[in-house]
Parts: sequence; C-alpha cells; structure tokens
Amino acid sequence: MNRPKDDRLSTFLEALREHSDKGPGRGLGRFVRLARGAAGLGLGVMFKAGNPEAILDAREFNKLEALVTRLGELKGLPMKFGQIMSYVEIELPDEARRLLSLLQTQSPATPFERVEAVIREDLGSQAEALLAGLEREPASIASIGQVHCGRLPDEESVAVKVRHPDIEEAVRSDFEMASSGTHLAGMIMPGMGATVRDFVSEMRERLLEECDYELEAERQELFVSIFNDSPSIVVPRVHRDWCGPRVLCTSWQSGRDFEAFRSTASQEERDRAAETLFDFYIGTLYRHGIFHADPHPGNYQFLDDGKVVVFDFGCVRVFEPSVAAAFVDMAEAVRADDRERICEALKGLGAEPSPSDVAYGHVRRLLRSFFGPMLKEGSRPIEAKLVVDMKQIARDKIALGRLRLPGRLMFLLRIRFGLYSVISQLGAVADWAALERGFADEARNRRDSLAAFGD
Repeated sequence: MNRPKDDRLSTFLEALREHSDKGPGRGLGRFVRLARGAAGLGLGVMFKAGNPEAILDAREFNKLEALVTRLGELKGLPMKFGQIMSYVEIELPDEARRLLSLLQTQSPATPFERVEAVIREDLGSQAEALLAGLEREPASIASIGQVHCGRLPDEESVAVKVRHPDIEEAVRSDFEMASSGTHLAGMIMPGMGATVRDFVSEMRERLLEECDYELEAERQELFVSIFNDSPSIVVPRVHRDWCGPRVLCTSWQSGRDFEAFRSTASQEERDRAAETLFDFYIGTLYRHGIFHADPHPGNYQFLDDGKVVVFDFGCVRVFEPSVAAAFVDMAEAVRADDRERICEALKGLGAEPSPSDVAYGHVRRLLRSFFGPMLKEGSRPIEAKLVVDMKQIARDKIALGRLRLPGRLMFLLRIRFGLYSVISQLGAVADWAALERGFADEARNRRDSLAAFGD
C-alpha cells in the first residue's frame, strides 16, 4: 500500500501547528474560508471511499492538506467534523484518515501572546505565578482551546487549557448559518423541520457549553468524584485556584496516545482498555444518567499499569432520572425486539412513534444498528464499518423526522456509534451484551430500591 512518507507527514504536522493570527472568524467570511478549502475535494476523496487502500494523487493529497489546515484554522464545528471523519468507520482512503486524524489533537495554534492575555484577564494577580511555569508551545490544540504544560509554584505539573479567543462568537455564527437549513427542511419535508431544529439546538447547546470552562471544571470534578476509587479510569484533578471562565487548570497526566497504544498493546491489553472505555461511556449513563459525549481518540491516553486517562469534559450531557430510566427500558426492549415496549420507551424519551409498519421498520433498523453489539451473546469484536446507501439514508431520515425523536436522543445515538468505531479500531473482543446487560441490571436494581425506599 502506498502511504504518505513519514517525513512528509511530520513536515505537514509542523506546518499545521504554526501559530495563526487569522482566528476562527464568523459569519459569511468564515463559511467562505471553509468552502474554499473543501472545493473539489469531496468528490475526489469520497469517490474512493470504500477502498482504504485507494491512493490519492498528488493534487488530491495537496487539497486534503489544505482542507485539514482550513478546518484547524476555523476550529469549532468544522474542526469537530474533521475529527469525527477521522475515526468513524467509513472506509476512507488510508492517507485521508491519517491526515484527518491529526485534527484530534493538532491544528494552527493561537499565538502565545494572545494566550497570555486571556490568562491575565481571567486570573488577575494569580496570572504571573501560572505564566512563570507555563511552556510557550502548546502540547495539544483542540477545537475550542489549546493545552499548555505548566508547573505550579509548589512544583506540581499541570495541564493549562486556554480557550481560543473569539471561538464562542464563531460557534454562535456557525449555528446562525445552520438555522436556515432547518427552516428549509421543514418546508421540503413537513414534520421533519422540528426534529432537525431540535437536533441542531442540542448540538448548539452542547458546543456552547464547551466554551464555558467554569462549567467544564464543575463537570470534571463530578467525574473525579465518581471515578476517584476506580481501578481502571483516571480523571485528572481540577486546580480551582488556577481556573477562570476561559482557563482550566488540571493535574498533568501523560500516557500513550491511541495510535501508539493500538500499535504496541497486546490483545489482552486492548480488550481490557476497550472494556474500560465501554464502562466509562456507556456504564456512566446507566448508573448516573451522565454521558461524556465526545469519545474521539484524542480525549484519552493509556497508562502502563492498564488504566485509561480521560480528558476534556466540556461536552457532557446530564439526563433527568426519568430519561435515563427510559433509555434503560429502550435498551432492553431492543434486545427483546419487542415493538410495543420499544414504542413505549420512545414515548418515555419524548418521541412520537407512528403506527405505520413502514415507519417502524426504519426506526427498528436504526435502533438495532446502534444497540448492535449487545444483541449477540458471547465474546466478539465490534464491527462498526459503515456501508453507505444514500437512498436508504434518505428514507430513514424522513421516517425519523416524522417520528420527532428529541435532539438529545439523536445526539446520544450518534456519539454512541462513535464509541463503537473506536472499539472496532482497537480490535477488542468482549461479551458486550453481558456488559451492557450488567449496566442495565444495576440501573434497574437501583431504581427499584429507590422506589421501595420512597414507599
């Protein structure tokens, strides 16, 4: 297979990380910058989708480099799209996936002078002591902020995440542009516009929450309390005295990144790590009604003792107990393939199931896809590759639109599929059905105990 040479990839990575004074921008100008970077690329790359060994010609490769750079410059929603494309199991050419995967932790950096200004504005008199131990070059650069390695006055190593200037305005601008599409959906397909608007509203709320580092600090502390005694999961501690609205300071943790772990870990280590991730992302929803909604591989690292460190708690969804309970009911109903129970669970989640057999067929197919790994007993890998059938997708979207699934459920299902893709890439083997059934049993027993106590 013809792969991009390592020196070319290294050279591009160095260029990608260079400081950029352009900023994310907003409005039409931001959209035009994205369109220019993507022009002509989609047809060339997607034409070769389905064949990971397809070779991009020099022109396509240069365009892909330009697009990755542009997505990184724009940050926010466009960069997140690139991250998702890099790990969801659509069979892109290998070269395309390798370049897109850089966006998981890298992009053009905000100049240190602007980072320093944000820290001084947020921390006031505390800023000087933090800046004294802060490395100027970022360790990683994400869609909302970038992380610098630092050292506190007591010599503890810390990760200092600083929000990109103007990123909140850019995110708001993206969703203002998206709103026109939701109105169009309602005009073209009556009954679907409300679902699209709800989904876009859910995405907008989650992404704007990622811009609020004080909220992220609260959520990270919640996860610290949940996993404080965990034998397999590490959540870095928050240093509140060194945080602000746009600055988040946590204990420094360093391990192998996803690619390094996948290429060096034994089968037993990969199995154990995948079970840990499954427990973290799925088990936490069942037990606590909390969902970490960003499972892309840049958000965790693997320690030599077998533990997994999880980072980035900006995109977290907290569900009401009734919604979490309805989701447990949904999982059990899908496993039993019981239409009546599935429809009741959908109502509990705020959906409006149609009595139509055709519409139910679309919903059943979607749900069995997203709950797929738990439908078969016994140890097995997760197969998460997408076979893209555009006609089927269109039919499913119309049916789902008429179902009026709440945006929070669509968002939850989409992210769940992303987790499957990660576990699939690890090649991990486990009894996923038994694991999820265990989570459901725990949730049901806790619910019954609380109900009995209430009586």
